[in-house]
Amino acid sequence: MVRYLTGFQPTGSLHLGNYFGALRPAIELQDKGEAFYFIADYHALNTVRDPAVLREHVREVAIDALACGLDPAKACFFRQSGVPAVTELAWVLSNVTPMGLLERSHSYKDKLSHGVAPSHALFAYPVLMAADILLYDSDVVPVGKDQKQHLEITRDIATKFNDSYGNVFKLPEPSIREEVATILGLDGQKMSKSYGNAIELFLAEAALRKKVMSIVTDSTPVEAPKDPAQSAIVSLYRLFAPADKVAAMESDFRAGGVGYGEFKKRLFAVIWESFAPMRQRRSELQTDPGYVDRVLAEGALRASTIAQQTIARVRRAVGITS
Repeated sequence: MVRYLTGFQPTGSLHLGNYFGALRPAIELQDKGEAFYFIADYHALNTVRDPAVLREHVREVAIDALACGLDPAKACFFRQSGVPAVTELAWVLSNVTPMGLLERSHSYKDKLSHGVAPSHALFAYPVLMAADILLYDSDVVPVGKDQKQHLEITRDIATKFNDSYGNVFKLPEPSIREEVATILGLDGQKMSKSYGNAIELFLAEAALRKKVMSIVTDSTPVEAPKDPAQSAIVSLYRLFAPADKVAAMESDFRAGGVGYGEFKKRLFAVIWESFAPMRQRRSELQTDPGYVDRVLAEGALRASTIAQQTIARVRRAVGITS
């Protein structure tokens, strides 16, 4: 059976980019193979320095994922830190990881360009990601287009390890959803918590409307034709609306006579309606915090069984144990 693996960053509430780029594909895959899904709290230490905030983010991400349809009866769902063997594997892998490989990481350069302070953890992020993937003998890793390089780095690290110590790791394959490879944020750039341009999944009605109405647009007059291909509004609307509604919005863009404010209202309405069942499920989960704790604890036990087998194999290979 094919084993899938996906991680979710607990650096704030999940947003539309997380949902379409990772969460929804993960939910679809839980019926197609053996699914391992973790909340990447070790990775979050790069940016979240308040322990109470991190704990709250972990819980919120867990609730969001379960509300959106992640089923613990089908998928192994756990905290990354619930399986501490991942940090041991990351250290072992770091010994075969060339500096040049990490220096070429697009994600590292991108974060620095957006003002994220450089650190060893930020620089070595791809090594910990490789450990996340290799620890569970993952076959397929669903990733956004921007994360493809990290998968390639994982394969490079695994290959270097295998060249040194024998055939210890399988090489995982990426699964990229090209049609939603980049979800645009409020400013027209890739949606990201760190860029402050995200639309969170479960905002209150007024807060969601305010966010959608703040999407950056140009100064084209109401009466003038507009290019739908260049619009973040249309790009986001396409994720939710049926084809005929999308075609109608694109036609209205080209015809002129409709202002950006009206298009934003249409976008708000379709987002609000689409997440209505998930909001209801989320409200139910918030009343039973013990259930969420049990799901994550049981998932960590199941994941640890696989992880210990991998770590034992790695230790034997490198000579730490006989």
